[in-house]
Amino acid sequence: MNRTKGDEEEYWNSSKFKAFTFDDEDDELSQLKESKRAVNSLRDFVDDDDDDDDLERVSWSGEPVGSRTRPGSFQSLSDALSDTPAKSYAPELGRPKGEYRDYSNDWSPSDTVRRLRKGKVLIFLKRTLCKEILFRELEVRQVALRHLIHFLKEIGDQKLLLDLFRYLDRTEELALSHYREHLNIQDPEKRKEFLKTCIGLPFSAEDSAHIQDHYTLLERQIIIEANDRHLESAGQTEIFRKHPRKASILNMPLVTTLFYSCFYHYTEAEGTFSSPINLKKTFKIPDKQYVLTALAARAKLRAWHDVDALFTTKNWLGYTKKRAPIGFHRVVEILHKNSAPVQILQEYVNLVEDVDTKLNLATKFKCHDVVIDTYRDLKDRQQLLAYRSKVDKGSAEEEKIDALLSSPQIRWKN
Repeated sequence: MNRTKGDEEEYWNSSKFKAFTFDDEDDELSQLKESKRAVNSLRDFVDDDDDDDDLERVSWSGEPVGSRTRPGSFQSLSDALSDTPAKSYAPELGRPKGEYRDYSNDWSPSDTVRRLRKGKVLIFLKRTLCKEILFRELEVRQVALRHLIHFLKEIGDQKLLLDLFRYLDRTEELALSHYREHLNIQDPEKRKEFLKTCIGLPFSAEDSAHIQDHYTLLERQIIIEANDRHLESAGQTEIFRKHPRKASILNMPLVTTLFYSCFYHYTEAEGTFSSPINLKKTFKIPDKQYVLTALAARAKLRAWHDVDALFTTKNWLGYTKKRAPIGFHRVVEILHKNSAPVQILQEYVNLVEDVDTKLNLATKFKCHDVVIDTYRDLKDRQQLLAYRSKVDKGSAEEEKIDALLSSPQIRWKN
């Protein structure tokens, strides 16, 4: 987006930033490291972070999953590179901390500049100086240089910004600014090809890996989208008939793509691009994030057998046990949000190791048998007696409590 002369004046007059002088003595800005900061937070979409509550809210509504702007959800790089709420791939660039100051001193003895006391110095210089002279003069005035960079980003003058970074030999910022251009490409195939050209740009090895992931993710999404659109229009696939898609999967974040895959393609072989396991291995998604997303998708479909299989492990002797990398208390909460039957809730509440947490969950979700059995195991007659008033009169649970209270085989502690 390029602005006209009038737009530039309007920007300057309406901006919360005021004009500035070219004096460097009041420089309170820390040196900008935009590309490094931006790409550093890209790793967040595969971080094994304890704070991933938003994954419990995963849904296929056509909107990117969650609203987090921090790591974990694997947002898109475009997220960082635009000032809009669009969630596509990465974090938002930092803005300079300093504010423009009112122009009150002359930068040079030039009468022309004096007449600009009430005007806007940056806009004037941008319009009147050839860029080589402008860049040379700004290079030794770091405050003004930072403001110009910010201003060019604000008005969307990508060409001049690229020329400036090229002149300054700021290769990472040059690469990031070039990468930003993908936001202006609407056609998925053309965007994919553009991202391919970004892979060889002078990012660090780690950063380049994230750009490669963005390209690979979009490539997968294009294939999945074309195939699923065909299946949906044919009307012969049960999952698409029962649960029509609400939006395209194109340009969605990785966690949204994983949820979509777990929802529509859960049983597919690992060799297919839309397989959840394939996505997990390709993008090195941690077990915790994978399990949370898969649980949310299968619970939403009330596929309780799949939920059970997700937490069932078998050792080399053939014995099975339940294991949850996210903690069974989290499993219970997610199952309840998806209206799981009490019998299923009770099974997973029983797997919570901490007794107090187990009792709190069981009481909260009315898993009466779990509460009763826990107080029995604790030999806590007073708590069991108090809980009797919370169950229905004449119910099986009341009868069970009465039988336990009158049992001579239990040695109560109180």
